[in-house]
Amino acid sequence: QDQLAESGGGLVQAGASLTLSCVVSGRTFSTLGMGWFRQGPGKEREYVAQISPSGDRTHYADFVKDRFTISRDNAKNTLYLQMNALKVEDTAVYYCASRRPDYSASTYSGHYNYWGQGTQVTVSS
Repeated sequence: QDQLAESGGGLVQAGASLTLSCVVSGRTFSTLGMGWFRQGPGKEREYVAQISPSGDRTHYADFVKDRFTISRDNAKNTLYLQMNALKVEDTAVYYCASRRPDYSASTYSGHYNYWGQGTQVTVSS
């Protein structure tokens, strides 16, 4: 069982940057595919980005390409999401999640079995 804890959210103005962190314990972090999801007010949870266990492969939702960067430090058991050029529509609770080992890559939340509690990101105009 994995335990995940996000941090780094906050209130920022449009155009600003934030970096989210997610510390993972439980299974060996370097063997876990990881993802970021978000849920905006009144919206369903949506996929943001994912990264392979070694960090050599990443994938992004179209709406964050060229603005967000997912990365990891396996020595620190930590996942990151660098968010640049934030927009009002990026306002959401952001969740990190660890992927089920039977899936090598997935944008579907159901393929991620452990989740953090979420961190709020609010972008004002």
